[in-house]
Amino acid sequence: MINVELNKLEKIINIKFKNQKLLKKSLTHKSFNSVDSNEKLEFLGDRVLGLIISKKLLEKYPKDTEGSLDKKLAALVNKKKCLEVAKSIHLEKFIFVGNSKQKIIRIEDKIISDTCESLIGAVYLDKGIDFVEKFILGLWKKHISLSQQTYVDPKTKLQEYSLKKFKVLPIYKLISTSGPNHKPIFKIGVKLKNQTFVKGSGPSKKDAEQNAALNLLKSIKKNELDR
Repeated sequence: MINVELNKLEKIINIKFKNQKLLKKSLTHKSFNSVDSNEKLEFLGDRVLGLIISKKLLEKYPKDTEGSLDKKLAALVNKKKCLEVAKSIHLEKFIFVGNSKQKIIRIEDKIISDTCESLIGAVYLDKGIDFVEKFILGLWKKHISLSQQTYVDPKTKLQEYSLKKFKVLPIYKLISTSGPNHKPIFKIGVKLKNQTFVKGSGPSKKDAEQNAALNLLKSIKKNELDR
């Protein structure tokens, strides 16, 4: 049954793996198999994705500054974009989570986006850099074509504000972690110089930091309007 599912995904992404065990591992969340999960492939895929998209942006925008390229890159390789790409190939239908091989439970968005990165890592190991470059650019083609519209994430906005106003970076602090291993909730606090922490939460530390930064930016904007 598992091999049938793997074959279905191979048809969707138009790749025949030489080592199908790599594909299976890329789809295996730690809640399904804590010993042989996709975490290391996700680590690798994240780096490969960043490299390929960075190279493409350099080619597409040769006159852009480093800062502009960095913002475009952040908009193209974040968790939300990986989730969008993953859903375009229905990746959520093939992920092994929990103790069930049936997809009757809702899979968290973070798990889906992480699996997108681990799949990229598996493709790289199985097929090499040239093949994975074509694979990534095919999946990200639409998003790259729209990348002129630069998105600046809350954490970057807050950093720029803090450096301009106080000449120091914002301070982030982990407040708490709750929930089961497969569905954690992180609470992060962020503050500017000599101010109190403003909190934000999310399914990953990165998401929690972004939400905390967004909440602090909203507070700053409100205070400035009230003056």
